Amino acid sequence: MIRRDDVGQSAYELIEELYPICRSITGDGVRQTLDRLCNVVPLQVHEVPSGTRVLDWLVPDEWNIRDAWIKDDQGNRVVDFRSHNLHVVNYSEPIQRVVSRTELLEHVHSLPDHPDWIPYRTAYYKRDWGFCVSQRQLDSLKQSQYEVCIDSSLEPGHLTYGEVYLPGESERELVISSHVCHPSLCNDNLSGVCIAILLAQHWSKLPRRLSLRFLFAPGTIGAITWLARNRDQLDRILGGVTLTCLGDKSPFTYKRSWVGDSTIDRAAERSLKTSPYEHKCIDFFPYGYDERQYNSPAFRLPFGSLMRARHQQFDEYHTSADDLSFIDPTHLQQSYDLLNQLIQDLQNSHYFRNAAGEAEPQLGRRGVFPSLNGDADLQMAALWTLNLSDGNNSLVDVAERSNMPISLIEQAAKILNRFDLLMEV
Repeated sequence: MIRRDDVGQSAYELIEELYPICRSITGDGVRQTLDRLCNVVPLQVHEVPSGTRVLDWLVPDEWNIRDAWIKDDQGNRVVDFRSHNLHVVNYSEPIQRVVSRTELLEHVHSLPDHPDWIPYRTAYYKRDWGFCVSQRQLDSLKQSQYEVCIDSSLEPGHLTYGEVYLPGESERELVISSHVCHPSLCNDNLSGVCIAILLAQHWSKLPRRLSLRFLFAPGTIGAITWLARNRDQLDRILGGVTLTCLGDKSPFTYKRSWVGDSTIDRAAERSLKTSPYEHKCIDFFPYGYDERQYNSPAFRLPFGSLMRARHQQFDEYHTSADDLSFIDPTHLQQSYDLLNQLIQDLQNSHYFRNAAGEAEPQLGRRGVFPSLNGDADLQMAALWTLNLSDGNNSLVDVAERSNMPISLIEQAAKILNRFDLLMEV
């Protein structure tokens, strides 16, 4: 059992183990990753055949890669997939032939502003091939021709995704979603994947009022596939959060759902507000990660997104610099703690109706005050809870409206419930 104060280090070590795997939107890299996650918590793994229609999309052919290189005329590997899997454009079709330098440069990507970094590029939905190199490597390619080889396969197979479902007293679900399609990139998104699986492990051992679902799927096509295959269960979803970029030192950013003030939005903003961490909350926009699929017009599921550094707004984004040195256990621990508190708050956020009548109940006659221990804040929390408990406000709503800690509101609700002053709805 992982100690709670060791979770950041455990997440880091799991990221370190998964880092070398070349993942993509399909293929053995995803399977290897899910197999390793199963050692933490058993996952249900799904295989969806290539060509399956999922909403407006088709599951693509499966891609796997064994090796790749660019060789000079001496047979030396001047670019080598074995040294870093970002060297190959993800989903490159197979090729092995001698090409001119001019043709090669049409298929090579670099980052001139960061001459030692390798970019991450993909060719998911078009047949193409390519290499990604540091600018220094590119500058060294002076010969007139090179041998290129990408030993890959692109053929009918399957899309693979995994999920952990933890049933609660209620069928209402909170969903935690993370994308598993990126190759050797730590912050985006091994950080989200590993924090999610450790949260699943923690909550698998606890009583739960709400059901919890942890989804590990390839970005975009994976979330779309899951939505297409689970239409009959979507009305159970209370809300969800997509996780990404949770291991760096940036302040937290919470991106609201399309609704903007859903239960998940209010709870997330409340958790951030009462945390010691610097943060900001931003409105939904239809770009980013899989929250845009869950919030799409046909579904409008209230999914927010939690991140530290924002996609495309940090230099290391989608480059080889998003490595183990870019993240650290301390920031992973903070991200875990914040999400764990959010889940706890939602688990405890019952909806109540004031059962005492049409006005403020007489607390003294019922002997409630001794249970409030003379604590003025707890008494005020009890009054707020009674006043707002009309069946339409959750305890998160009470905490938000009263500007009081959710833990204090929960404590007051438990006391009032003991005296039959609240009725759960």
